[in-house]
Amino acid sequence: MARFGKVLTAMVTPFNESGELDLDVASTLARWLVENGNDGLVIAGTTGESPTLTHDEQIALITAVVKAVDVPVIAGTGSNDTNAACELTVRAYKAGASAILSVTPYYNRPSQAGLLNHFRKIAGVTDLPIVLYDIPVRSGRKIETETLLELAHTVENVVALKDAAGDPAETANFLSKAPDGFEVYSGDDSLTLPLMAIGAVGVVGVATHWTGHEHQRLMTAVENGDLTTAQSINASLQKSFSYESSSEAPNPIPTKVMMNVLGHNVGRGRPPMDFVPDDLESRAIEILADTEIGKSLEFG
Repeated sequence: MARFGKVLTAMVTPFNESGELDLDVASTLARWLVENGNDGLVIAGTTGESPTLTHDEQIALITAVVKAVDVPVIAGTGSNDTNAACELTVRAYKAGASAILSVTPYYNRPSQAGLLNHFRKIAGVTDLPIVLYDIPVRSGRKIETETLLELAHTVENVVALKDAAGDPAETANFLSKAPDGFEVYSGDDSLTLPLMAIGAVGVVGVATHWTGHEHQRLMTAVENGDLTTAQSINASLQKSFSYESSSEAPNPIPTKVMMNVLGHNVGRGRPPMDFVPDDLESRAIEILADTEIGKSLEFG
């Protein structure tokens, strides 16, 4: 049984028309996601627009969601400033987070030795489980396998990896050497099935905002060794995967449009993530027509 569950969503952060944090909508959305197939939630990650949230806003958001649901709430507390990440991690613990998601320091591109020191310091200020987040396409720096292995074997509360590095073969290499019980979650929706095939325990998804039930069936099929069913479900999700991020509308812009279409008034993204292509809403409606949630709400 996966520590945090099999299907988790990296939840968008709702803003009102003035661009202010809307905690009531955040609480309602969190409960709805749990009702629709999610075992846990990741709050204030990249999909949650953490780069444009203040630390006070992040803690207010984490606090509200922890109060709203009874599933694991993993708090994004990453920063390219180690001291800032440590401070935010302590505050997230006090806010009731179940675990910490710690992303690779971005932009300043530290060495592997610098990464080791960064993550060790964060792990040292809390007893909460730490999920490392490896996403070189956004951070500009890969956490190398040797670094991941050293952290996994020597830091007791580094217990999992959200893998968005895009290299399942190297993830398989890592898992073959990782300690027993260390867990990998797919951090790239389109690679979830390949990563499950080599030992991932679940997904921290984006399309899971509206495909939680389908993802639960995908996980069950993999667990049962039913590759044919898993492939069929994965094929049915491809339009959602393509929709959720593109050069014209990178994540979380499409997801916010999708949530607004579904009646959750999450607003627009904060600049610079506020430009919405004209066709995005119509595309969202088209995609919903083929999903369980969409059919229940009579889209299409």
